[in-house]
Amino acid sequence: MKQFLKHNFLGFILLFVLSGFISKPTVEKPEKVYLFAYSTVKNNGKNGLHFAWSSDQKNWFAIGPEHPFLKSDYGSWGPTGKSMSEAFLFKDDVGIFHCFWSVKDDVLAHASSKDLINWKSQRYVQAMKNLIKKTDDKPVIQSITVSEKKDQYDIHWIVNNTRYYNTTKDFENYTEAKTYTGTSPKLIEVIIQGDIQKGTITEVDWSLVELLTKTMQSVKFKDKQNNTSPKSDSLLFVGLKPVTAQISINSQQSKKISNMLTGVFFEDINYAADGGLYGELIQNRDFEYALSDKKGRDEKWNATMAWSGDFKISKDNPIHPNNPNYAVVTKGAISNTGFDGIALKANEKYDFSIFAKGEKCTVKLKGANGETLAEAVLKPAISWKKLNAVLKPSKTVIDAHLEISTTGETSIDMISLFPQKTFKNRKNGLRSDLAETIAEMHPKFVRFPGGCVAHGDGLHNIYKWKNTIGSLESRVPSRNIWNYHQSMGLGYFEYFQFCEDLGAEAVPVLAAGVPCQNSSDGGAGQQFGIPMEDMDEYVQDILDLIEYANGSATSVWGKKRAEAGHPKPFNLKYIGIGNEDLISDVFEERYRMIVKAVQQKYPKIIVIGTVGPFNEGTDYNEGWRIANDLKLPIVDEHYYQSPGWFINNQDFYDGYDRSKSKVYLGEYASWGNKFYNALAEALYLTGVERNGDVVAMASYAPLLAREKHVQWNTDLIYFTGSEVKPTVNYFVQKLYGQNPGDVYLQSSIKLSDTNNEVSKRIGVSAVQDNDSGDLIVKLVNLLPVAVTPSMDFANFSTAENAAYTLMSGNPEKTTARPVTQKIATKEAFSKELPPYSFAVIRVKMISKTLLNETF
Repeated sequence: MKQFLKHNFLGFILLFVLSGFISKPTVEKPEKVYLFAYSTVKNNGKNGLHFAWSSDQKNWFAIGPEHPFLKSDYGSWGPTGKSMSEAFLFKDDVGIFHCFWSVKDDVLAHASSKDLINWKSQRYVQAMKNLIKKTDDKPVIQSITVSEKKDQYDIHWIVNNTRYYNTTKDFENYTEAKTYTGTSPKLIEVIIQGDIQKGTITEVDWSLVELLTKTMQSVKFKDKQNNTSPKSDSLLFVGLKPVTAQISINSQQSKKISNMLTGVFFEDINYAADGGLYGELIQNRDFEYALSDKKGRDEKWNATMAWSGDFKISKDNPIHPNNPNYAVVTKGAISNTGFDGIALKANEKYDFSIFAKGEKCTVKLKGANGETLAEAVLKPAISWKKLNAVLKPSKTVIDAHLEISTTGETSIDMISLFPQKTFKNRKNGLRSDLAETIAEMHPKFVRFPGGCVAHGDGLHNIYKWKNTIGSLESRVPSRNIWNYHQSMGLGYFEYFQFCEDLGAEAVPVLAAGVPCQNSSDGGAGQQFGIPMEDMDEYVQDILDLIEYANGSATSVWGKKRAEAGHPKPFNLKYIGIGNEDLISDVFEERYRMIVKAVQQKYPKIIVIGTVGPFNEGTDYNEGWRIANDLKLPIVDEHYYQSPGWFINNQDFYDGYDRSKSKVYLGEYASWGNKFYNALAEALYLTGVERNGDVVAMASYAPLLAREKHVQWNTDLIYFTGSEVKPTVNYFVQKLYGQNPGDVYLQSSIKLSDTNNEVSKRIGVSAVQDNDSGDLIVKLVNLLPVAVTPSMDFANFSTAENAAYTLMSGNPEKTTARPVTQKIATKEAFSKELPPYSFAVIRVKMISKTLLNETF
């Protein structure tokens, strides 16, 4: 610590001019060097912590340059979040590095590391919480310094030209801020490539600089390696001849794998629920849209959104306190455009309903040209009454609107238009074509309602399942974290019913007592979670959900399920706690509390944990640490990567400890909807099947996106009001979903070309479905040349004919589709795979392997 102070106090008065740093370091390796730590204002401060080194504090050498060794997790991934400014690094008396930096919301951030590469969880210190009321100006941190005093550390900072400090002994607990009258040194100011930056200098061993350099070089090499495309492949494989592949599959070398590998993840993003899977055709049916849905950024987004005509919004005597707004129409008409127009089919029946009071009203479905396609007359009473009608349009249109007219004053609310043909003909059901498209994937599970939606944008926006059940008028609508509105018409009852209709396991995901790590609302509350004094109530909500799903019809919450029309339990087996969270001490305290409560009351429920938003890094490592300690049965991993990453990481799960938690790969995609992306995913899934003894479940994400309202790319299924547009990625998922197995048959492959880049682009997976007695072989060719397989099957025989399904085409297009034909099994096992293709061979086994192990 004293050595640190010595060098920093000398350096604080200096101004170093580093014009990009000198590019070539000296040949001799010094024993000790100086390490300059700094952050930049580039990219809104999102580039993180950088390092440069020097042996004389005159000539500096960038490690990168500007390679991020630590990035801030504070705030959203929007323009102002995840920023780091005025980074301050020092090493304590036991050799641990500590980095402090400034973030918004009057917060100091802190992380520690032994090697400057692997960092512990970030902590956020409300250094100024007792001072905010003393100034009208928002406090801004201008500098941070650390000095030694007995067994504690003093954190110095400046607000409005006044100096303050906090003290800490453990970097977990901090005293309240006090004014400081002494002199505290400033961060070193350094000019880097013309920009003034601030940072600190610490003396370190040369070996640490070598480690930092090797880490940076490794990351850059992997990034370059993962930057693949059909164009780069054509250069990489110039002169490559067609490849032959000798494949040996032995039924005696087999293992039990999960029979739930392919499922779907539903999140209300891209208008996936309202205006999407949920069958309601009226937008803003309850007049509850609010400016706050979009944080006031769109003045048109209010209670009148999607409506036009002569009416006013009233709140006097509503039909239910949870839906206070309604419209009052006086001798005129009010019309609703639905979601980008209302799509109707000729001669099909649509259920119309409305809560109304007042004068007689006429409801019409009208085309864009004003033509009436269907109409009905309704007679309200003097008090609120629900009225119903069946409308049968005379034409098929995609741009109709609904019109309600009255001869006097009429109050209206909860206006609904539903096709009678919903999925499984459910009332308040799901759009049939979208639901059928999902059903065709044969998902073994459905994860819902998110994603970031589950834990919301700030504490007040955490998704509350109890707000989504009961009568539609009593449900509590909410702002969607993706900046639109959730009517909650698609609620937990409908989710459970959808899972049951699909024959899929329900996997509800609930917040772990903290909001989304991408939260942009709530200030420091984002990081500090539900107050501990309120956590008992929150935990009880989660326990009540399990009772709602599984309790008897006489239990408190089971009765509510029965009243909704489902007396029998839904037989819930899984529950997810947390989603892509920052694995902080705040998260961990609440997470453990929830998990232990569920395990204690419902020991048969399988708890799925979380390990952050990425497949590496602090949250990933800390999440796994907690999972191991709690002995969780499954953890939820997420990663969105380039196609090259999926090509280069097919062995990702090969080394996982089989004695620890299984993995649910809850969100993954290869950042694109071209056939090349889909093939990279198909290739990776051969490795997932190979590791099906440790990977229990997997789901591509996101699932749905309405055109003109896409907030995240890439998605699996795009749609409009009248069309469903599955991507080429969807058909890969569908082929895996329709061709699962519960036994993996070990295989070996010998190629005519031994180039590692060639072998990485050929995938083989052989599985057996014991229920059907089928052998299923998946073959992927991600090369620009044909691959001809020859398969040798030891210890079993097959039927004479096989189903052979092939997807092939231009890797840069989106048009490849599977084509299935019946051919001789011998031909199927030797049929040439075209360049860029995916084949699935399914054949009956005459003799089959049965394993007795239980997954």
